[in-house]
Amino acid sequence: MKTRRTLVTAVAALTASALLGGCGDGDAQETVGSKGSKNAINIGPDQHRVRGEKVGSIAAKVPAAIRERGTLRIGGSADAAAPLGFYATDDKTRIGSELDIATLVADTLGLKVDFQPVSWENLFVGLDSSKFDGVFSNVTVTEERKEKYDFATYRLDDLAFEAKKGTSWRVKGPKDVAGKTISVSSGTNQEKILVDWSKQNEKAGRKPVDIKYFQKDTDYYLALQSGRIDAYFGPNPTSAYHVASAGQTQIIGRFSGGGDQVQGKIAATTRKGSGLVDAYAAALDHVIRDGSYAKVLKRWGLSSEAVKKSEINPRGLPKP
Repeated sequence: MKTRRTLVTAVAALTASALLGGCGDGDAQETVGSKGSKNAINIGPDQHRVRGEKVGSIAAKVPAAIRERGTLRIGGSADAAAPLGFYATDDKTRIGSELDIATLVADTLGLKVDFQPVSWENLFVGLDSSKFDGVFSNVTVTEERKEKYDFATYRLDDLAFEAKKGTSWRVKGPKDVAGKTISVSSGTNQEKILVDWSKQNEKAGRKPVDIKYFQKDTDYYLALQSGRIDAYFGPNPTSAYHVASAGQTQIIGRFSGGGDQVQGKIAATTRKGSGLVDAYAAALDHVIRDGSYAKVLKRWGLSSEAVKKSEINPRGLPKP
């Protein structure tokens, strides 16, 4: 989501290049993570994606014009980062969890995915102009967005505190960050949560949070390793990927992107009244039940953000 910017693809590239430099065979160069580990993540162009099969009763929910076209035009943010959406080692094949989930949905609907990466703001322009049939790109349900778009949820929207590996410090609430130095991106939901917590600490007589901002996203991790900050507070997917791929950090606390007010949820997004939201929800429920959805999340390290069913237009983050 735009108000909770993900790390730029450069982080994934930096991590991958550091890990790949010591590899000696072709297969190893297509993965990140511990060499030979079952948790190693495939970042090569040959993804061996988890695939689904057409379900006639669900495919029938798709508007006739789209069924006749045979393709599902899906928008994704070109600004997203691993593991959500990024380029494989060939620097041209788009891969990631969002594309995998969109592909599963399209398979269930008997359609071929036409995936088009664009800038974040153009995702919604594309929906408004009917260029896209949907967007699978880490879009959080908000009350404001529900006025123009329909949503079918497929993942929790969580934030995470990431610290150096081996630390015994854990974050469960405001008092645990009192007096700590924490980096966060400006203008994001996590910044708002951290600022609110800092105020709560001061009101309770505890030390405020020393909030740090960096111009480059890669600087967060350099600062973390050098000890200039105690933790980085950002999107759980990118932190989980960094933990798995670099092996130098750990997640010490996870919270809803909606703070204490509501559990944030990520959803397939379509123009209101497009006639697709019921089909998306039904397809998502099907892949959740048959286990293919769980396999996709597991391969990208996002099992903790799984949902039990797809909800149509649930309660979203409140208006600012």
